[in-house]
Amino acid sequence: MNVPPFLLVPLDQAHDRTRFNSGSEALDRYFREQVTQDMRRRVAACFVALDGKQQIAGYYTLASASILLADLPASSGKKLPRYPTVPAVRMGRLAVDQAFKDRGLGGALLADALNRATHSEIAAHALMVYAKDASAAAFYVHHGFIVLPNSPLTLFMPLATVLALRKAEKTPR
Repeated sequence: MNVPPFLLVPLDQAHDRTRFNSGSEALDRYFREQVTQDMRRRVAACFVALDGKQQIAGYYTLASASILLADLPASSGKKLPRYPTVPAVRMGRLAVDQAFKDRGLGGALLADALNRATHSEIAAHALMVYAKDASAAAFYVHHGFIVLPNSPLTLFMPLATVLALRKAEKTPR
């Protein structure tokens, strides 16, 4: 499905958050009332997709995190140093305004988050998410995320996987 052109930028004070309606009261309330405090405290960064009229079509947040090495699937954990935790980037929230649903914007926001995580100068092994429910978990699995064995709503994607896919796309066939 084609995504119309959106501008993906960091959230700032000029962006009107009052009309944003994803259909999830918790996500909307966070976006309207809490996200700027989290940004000011440097506990989260927020990025928004703007349409041609500068309306917010969607958003996501990123923060630093860690994953317990023991929580990773054995196939992933055996390739890593024996530190107790593995550095990660956490996507805390992702939401699309109802007026922009079913246009592939959620996947585009996820791709942008993965791009930002892989281009960061701070090392991280994976992008991780805590899915709010089984439907959200299915969205992430559809996009290649791996479920943590003991936590079905916690998923991750090794950033090396993202880099390998990018490299494969650039290789002539």
